Formats: sequence, structure tokens, C-alpha cells
Amino acid sequence: MKAGCLRIRNSTWEWGKKTYIMGILNVTPDSFSDGGSYTNPEMALNQALRMIEEGADIIDVGGETTKPGAVPVSPEIEQQRIIPVIEALSKEISLPVSVDTYRADTAELAIKAGADMINDIWGLKHDSLMAPIIAEYGVPVCIMHNRTAGTDYGENLIGQILSELEESILIAKKAGIGDDKIIIDPGIGFAKTWEQNLEVMRKLEDFKMLGYPVLLGASRKSLIGKVLGLEVYDRLEGTLATTSTGIAKGVDIVRVHDVLQNVRVAKMTDSMVR
Repeated sequence: MKAGCLRIRNSTWEWGKKTYIMGILNVTPDSFSDGGSYTNPEMALNQALRMIEEGADIIDVGGETTKPGAVPVSPEIEQQRIIPVIEALSKEISLPVSVDTYRADTAELAIKAGADMINDIWGLKHDSLMAPIIAEYGVPVCIMHNRTAGTDYGENLIGQILSELEESILIAKKAGIGDDKIIIDPGIGFAKTWEQNLEVMRKLEDFKMLGYPVLLGASRKSLIGKVLGLEVYDRLEGTLATTSTGIAKGVDIVRVHDVLQNVRVAKMTDSMVR
């Protein structure tokens, strides 16, 4: 691994020692799983505090739903949703705060409001200013695989995803983002069929070849619903299966809705495989 640890706010994350838990905090009215639940700063702060009590290592704040078919919101609406929440979190909690955005102007405002990390679902490819902003402020970034070219990957799904992630990594490095600030995410649920998502899950260890920490975001997603025939709020057990499998295959961070249960599964799995 190119970087042995990540220093972020009051924390030092040592890769390979344990699995880190990213708690999802959606401040949107229409997210696929918890839309409308935490739409004001007080509600969001209370949920963040609950996730911290349950064992979260970082809180990931999102102001725009990215579920299939969702209509993008304006940058102004996204910022109106997340900036007050980030300001409240940065004052009240000691753990790092991540921001789920692909817009450079939103990222910059979020960092100024107290955010410690950027989580970009477009892998720095949507906004050409994103990588330079991240480099300027020296914060870590999670680079997720996504694409606009549909789900035709030819005969080598994993190889093509790795190649497209390498393009994003090159964007980061050209902008001056250090290896120790880069995390990668294979992008479960994005530009992939549910069968392709399952193949990615089966071959998660291949993503370690890129040399960076790997984040897995499979919580409550449609591949679980397809396999088990369950609606979003009944997908806990399926999510826990992805968490345990991901850790066994080398994942370093899991991004989840149900923090307490995933913390327990991660601790048990860590004790067996690390």
C-alpha cells in the first residue's frame, strides 16, 4: 500500500490494523434509504452523535441523492442543505467529517465550514476544478468508480473498472494530491448491473493491486434487494454479509447506514482475518 496511514482531524488511521466505519448522514428529502430523516442541522447532529456512540470513525454528509433516475439539484440547494450541518458537526464532534459531493465549489465551501475529506462519486472526472481544490486544501479524497458510458465493459469487467480508476488517480496526482490522501471505491451500484456488482464483490481483492486503501459502499443497495427480494429497510443482513466479505477481501473502510451492527461485524471479522 502506497500510504501506511491517514492523518485526519484528531485521528490517525493505520491501514491494515482495523476496518474503519463511515456513517452515512443524508441531509436530503429523497435519498433512496433515509430521505427526509435528517434535513435540518439539529436532526443531523443528533443522528451523527448517535452514530459516533455506536462506533463510527467518520461521518459522511451528502446533500444530493444519487439513486438511479434521480434529478440533480443545483449547487445552491446542495450547499444550503449541507453547509449548516457541516458547521454544526465541526463544532460539536471530534471525529472527522466527510462530504459526499462531486462539485468543486461545494467541496471548497464544505472544507471552509469544517469538512475533513471529500467523497467524489465521479472520481474527479465531473468537475475539472475538484482535484486542484482538494490539493490546495490538502484534504483526503475518496475516488469512486463511475461512468456515463453505460454498463458494457466488454469481456473484462474488473480490468476495465481498474483502468478507469487509474485515470482518476492520475487526475489526482497531476493536481498534486499525495498518495497518502487517496482512497478508492469500486462504486457498487453505479454504472453496473446488479450481476456486475456481485462480480465486483467477488473480486474486491483485485482493487488492492492499485496500492490504495479501499472503501466499500454496498449498504442497503439494490444488489442486496435483487438477491434477497427485499425492500431497502429490510436489507441489514445482506449489508452485513457485504461488510464481512469486503473485510475478508482487504477492504479498509465500509460506508454504512446501520453503524452499530456493522461495527460489531467488522470487529469480529477483523479479529479473524487481520
